[in-house]
Amino acid sequence: MTYSEHTKVYTQLKNKKVKWKKFLKHNAPKKKGNDPGVKRCSLCGRIGGHVGKYNLDVCRQCFRENARALGFKKYH
Repeated sequence: MTYSEHTKVYTQLKNKKVKWKKFLKHNAPKKKGNDPGVKRCSLCGRIGGHVGKYNLDVCRQCFRENARALGFKKYH
């Protein structure tokens, strides 16, 4: 399909409101989900080994270092 054919399709779709809305709905950019790169440690910024329970948002290394300061009594 050449560029001129694409523009022709766009102009045809824009004249048909319902089909244009459906086209935009199915061809919109996808939202980012919960991939490993989205969540980062709030203390050091690491990506891997994320502890999100209790809304801590820290990596496992920082959790081990700061467990007592965060209020956890027993952690091995």
